[in-house]
Amino acid sequence: MRRTRILVLGILLAVVGAGLGSAQDKGSGQTNPLPPRHPPVGGSGARPPIPPPLPGIGEQQLVWTAPAGWTPEAPSSSMRRAQYRIAGPGGPAECAVFYFGPGQGGGAEANATRWASQFRGGSGSPVGDLKRSQIKVGDMPVLLVEVTGTYVGGMGGSATGPERPDSMLLGAIAETPDANWFFRAIGPRPTLEAQRKAFEGMIRSIRRGKPT
Repeated sequence: MRRTRILVLGILLAVVGAGLGSAQDKGSGQTNPLPPRHPPVGGSGARPPIPPPLPGIGEQQLVWTAPAGWTPEAPSSSMRRAQYRIAGPGGPAECAVFYFGPGQGGGAEANATRWASQFRGGSGSPVGDLKRSQIKVGDMPVLLVEVTGTYVGGMGGSATGPERPDSMLLGAIAETPDANWFFRAIGPRPTLEAQRKAFEGMIRSIRRGKPT
């Protein structure tokens, strides 16, 4: 009789122990052992951290020093980051700074050619006197452009207004990692010839940073 009681008690203890073990497995959400140092699956343990996204280049702001005597104006379009009125002996000229956004605006050489196409020579033919030079301002490559002739405006020389003979364009295209910045002064040749050094001084003052 005593052996029978001991045997029955042993069976009961085994059944209770198995039930407790099953309850613990259900509470942890794991029914099978995981490899060492494996993160919990389905439980309340911490999950592996998600790596942060890689930083992008974004917009590269430029600042510069405008020449003395140039009058700042409100930009006439959202693509213009700055605009100046330039007084001189041939009449007023204008300088505008363009930035079209990351990946926009096109390459330096293509834009220099487009600027030249907006001028005509003495016989009405496309202007052939396009002066260009490459400089570096800090670590930024900059293409300087100069064109003289009759300004007809438009894309590819298509007229958008009255022709302006004896005109000049002073231009600069600064390359930044996300897109180019375009500095373009257009006006009477006598006015801009007198401002050539001032324009180049502004270009050489370009640096990265946000306007204050």
